[in-house]
Amino acid sequence: MASYKYSAKHSPLQSTNTVASQRANRLGVSMEAGGVPAPAAAAAKNSWPEVVGLSSEEAKKKIVEDKPEASVQVVPADSFVTMDYNTGRVRVFVDSSDKVTKAPRIG
Repeated sequence: MASYKYSAKHSPLQSTNTVASQRANRLGVSMEAGGVPAPAAAAAKNSWPEVVGLSSEEAKKKIVEDKPEASVQVVPADSFVTMDYNTGRVRVFVDSSDKVTKAPRIG
């Protein structure tokens, strides 16, 4: 009968953590030991509630200041938009007087 020798190198926990680390790398999240997401030094901003009520140009300026690589799209509040999630896009919904109606967010 063959005996199985336990090896930490191939433990199920390590395998799970490796998969979690690979997923985190694809998403741009760093992992601490034990497979726990590491706290970000400066968490990336993903919404801008402070621009509600501002003009679209003021809102765009603030968003680009916080996230220079963002593609900022100004959209009328009652417009139909695609439901795909794009981490490089921020939509700014405005009313007929060009004021931001809801907090812009990544997506």
